[in-house]
Amino acid sequence: MALARVFTRAKFGLDAPLVTIEVHLSNGLPGLSLVGLPETAVKESKERVRSAIINSGFEFPSRRITINLAPAELPKHGGRFDLAIAVGILYASNQIQSNNLDQYEWLGELSLSGDLQYVDGIIPAILSARQVKRAVVLPQKNLTEAALCADIDCFTASHLNEVCAHIQNLSKLNKVVYTPLKIEAYSRQVEIQDIKGQHHAKKALTVAASGGHHLLMIGPPGTGKTLLASCLPGLLPPLHQQQALEVAAIQSLTQQGIDKALSLKAPFRTPHHNCSGAALIGGGSYPKPGEVSLAHNGILFLDELPEFSAKVLDNLREPLESKCVNIARARQHIRFPAAFQLVAALNPCPCGYYSVKEKRCDQCSDRKAAKYQSAVSGPLLDRIDLHIEVPPIKPQELFESTSKKFNTTASTSSEIRQLVTATRERQLRRMGVLNADMTLKHIERYCQLEQQTQEYLYKVMDKLRISARSLHKILKVSRTLADLENSDHIKQNHIIETLSLRRMDRITSMS
Repeated sequence: MALARVFTRAKFGLDAPLVTIEVHLSNGLPGLSLVGLPETAVKESKERVRSAIINSGFEFPSRRITINLAPAELPKHGGRFDLAIAVGILYASNQIQSNNLDQYEWLGELSLSGDLQYVDGIIPAILSARQVKRAVVLPQKNLTEAALCADIDCFTASHLNEVCAHIQNLSKLNKVVYTPLKIEAYSRQVEIQDIKGQHHAKKALTVAASGGHHLLMIGPPGTGKTLLASCLPGLLPPLHQQQALEVAAIQSLTQQGIDKALSLKAPFRTPHHNCSGAALIGGGSYPKPGEVSLAHNGILFLDELPEFSAKVLDNLREPLESKCVNIARARQHIRFPAAFQLVAALNPCPCGYYSVKEKRCDQCSDRKAAKYQSAVSGPLLDRIDLHIEVPPIKPQELFESTSKKFNTTASTSSEIRQLVTATRERQLRRMGVLNADMTLKHIERYCQLEQQTQEYLYKVMDKLRISARSLHKILKVSRTLADLENSDHIKQNHIIETLSLRRMDRITSMS
């Protein structure tokens, strides 16, 4: 009678709970029983493991084999347990010997020939193993993700024979060398100085980047809304290594796997307007992250906003407030981070040429335009800090010099990025968060107004019927404008400029 115990990790959102695989060989009719709440792919592992062991030159035991995946109440899915099961069978049958088997965690799917295949969600597993100070053995195809994790012993293998040789000290596996992410050249061709005109929109982008504010652009087709949004990632400072690792960990949970071009640049996600609620928020039988989580620490750009389903858009309300997504299932409750910056663009009417200023269109009536815009609910609009109009470009602006500044001390993407970085550092030194994430206590302490400015704001609130949430948004944006000018206090001109960056407040008040 022989018993082996090996360790591996399950996939549970961004968590990787420990799974102990116990292999028991006993006398009786030959057979293999797999227990511990395995789903179909895990149950099929016994056939993959059998063929992999035989094709690797070992003998599959002709005995009664019982394999337990503990804890029993934790659902197990995927082929990530194959390698651990194979190691356990070989150890229990005395075909390999080792005194330090419990110092490793084994992850990898086996092919019939014994080759190790790629498994998803490897970064959370490595980070969890680091906490208990165990080494990790994983497929060579997961080398890119493993190299992002520091302070842990990781080894990669391409075949089961290599793993067995390492266990018996016949040869050593390649140890993964920690490779921190680097700042790469911005891959997009368009920079903000290449866009003609739209100085007001460029200033709004600078403010949004500086304070982490959500932004909505409204205007007819061809005015540069999508082009402006594509410039925003180039205005943001590079991510810290920990932030980039969080992005990589979320990407590793998807079927596409980690982005080969992953760097310290903020992610920029642009889902199509026909995406479902599960695609946007996350979900599925075995929940996976949606676009809001894939945009974590970066930007989620929703073009043609009214074309999205109203129910899909309303799913954004909670993530915008809580910075996370909670997916509840009968057997599991999973939380994905979703600290993204929302940037959206919409046309004012179905044909796109309704004049917001003149309130008329040659093809669409006021009622039709209002119905089109009502696809975006008021509560969702109320959660967006900035909403600006992007009007048609005047012919003379198309021929003006792109070096013209737009009411700020910088005009190129590089200069604005330096200004944004300095402004963000000022905010983080002051209270530890960006202005968009200020709490009520932060607002009360750092957004104090002079008496004259308060009276002006009272009149504006009464005239535009501004909600309490909108008031807080105004104060947060005004705080960012003050920080851009390196001012310790919010002045009346900051309030006035903030109101010019909240177009929907005026449209709603006139409706």
